[in-house]
Amino acid sequence: MPPTATETPLLPKATARPTRTAPSTRSTGLRRAAPALLAYVALRTFALLVFGVWAHKEGHGIWPALAADWDSKWYLGIADHGYERTLGTEYDANNLAFFPLYPYAVKAFAAVTPGSRATVGLILAGICSLFAAWGIFAVGDRLHGRRVGVLLTFLWACFPVGIVQWMGYTESLFTAFVAWSLYAVLTGRWVWAGTLAALSGLTRPTGIALAAAVSVCGLLALRRRFSWRVLAGTLLAPLGWLAYVGWVGLRLGRWDGYFAVQKLWHNELDGGVETLRRMREFLAYDSTPELFLIMVSVTLLGAVLLYALSLWDRQPLPLLIFTGILLVITLGSGGVYFSRARFLLPGFPLLLPVALVMARASRRFLVLSVTGAVLGAAYCGAYMILVWPSAP
Repeated sequence: MPPTATETPLLPKATARPTRTAPSTRSTGLRRAAPALLAYVALRTFALLVFGVWAHKEGHGIWPALAADWDSKWYLGIADHGYERTLGTEYDANNLAFFPLYPYAVKAFAAVTPGSRATVGLILAGICSLFAAWGIFAVGDRLHGRRVGVLLTFLWACFPVGIVQWMGYTESLFTAFVAWSLYAVLTGRWVWAGTLAALSGLTRPTGIALAAAVSVCGLLALRRRFSWRVLAGTLLAPLGWLAYVGWVGLRLGRWDGYFAVQKLWHNELDGGVETLRRMREFLAYDSTPELFLIMVSVTLLGAVLLYALSLWDRQPLPLLIFTGILLVITLGSGGVYFSRARFLLPGFPLLLPVALVMARASRRFLVLSVTGAVLGAAYCGAYMILVWPSAP
């Protein structure tokens, strides 16, 4: 559940953005968030209907594609059989690369509910997406008011690979932890912030980005005034990520076990060399580039531009740290290229500059941009699953 306690924020002054409008101090209850959640559900439902009609015409099954394909298979395999005990030498084959919270949550809920684990995983992802949308609204509302909060949630729903939010993947669960942890930092709920960051570190490798955001801001706050709550949140934040990485090392009998697994998945940091090579290949040399790879490349370039705008707007420090490290990990990895747009899905603060522009725009511009975003999101999501031949 979202944090509900009220504490005094202890963020250093450097993290406070010189706001155009005063931050909202009202509670972020369901009633206040209702327009954002309704917009989110409406858009994702429309995109799902478009996908369903397209899939029916192509003779594809809807449920298997959403609940039991690609990475979903890996998570279901972990829920069914647990983790590997050896490193091995085969590339892209060791399930220790996948973090444990989501698959074990699927296993736990499936044990007490009817239906298959794949169905439970899909339902869990859908529920988590609502909590993620609620948390995203809370952050936008806190910083710039209700209108921006609604638009920020809408834009997250329109992400080109947004259909993953309603698939058996970890992105929705992870984004929920990210959104509410960042909101907790912004409102001074440090124990909540650290706890949610620790849980994110058990969900995805990029949980380290959220842990860094909470811990760095906590340390800066401690320099101003000591608080046991701030200290607790600061220390809690990285524990989930460290616990899993340490456990993998113990399981494989080597201190660098987790990183050895990632090496077998080609996920070593190379400073962005592979990313630049692939971009140059698709955007400059390939005469018939795959549409999905063009979309991924444009998303990555757009994310860099939006981060520059976020710096220009002087977003609060926890948001900048999280999205900055998320970008470094995503762009600096030598691993698979086609999944990188999905890796950026939790980076919703990058959309704040767009939400602010839309909030000030004329009604005509707003209608045109919303219509285009809805149609583009529906098409891109269906194309990614039904036409693109590999993983999202």
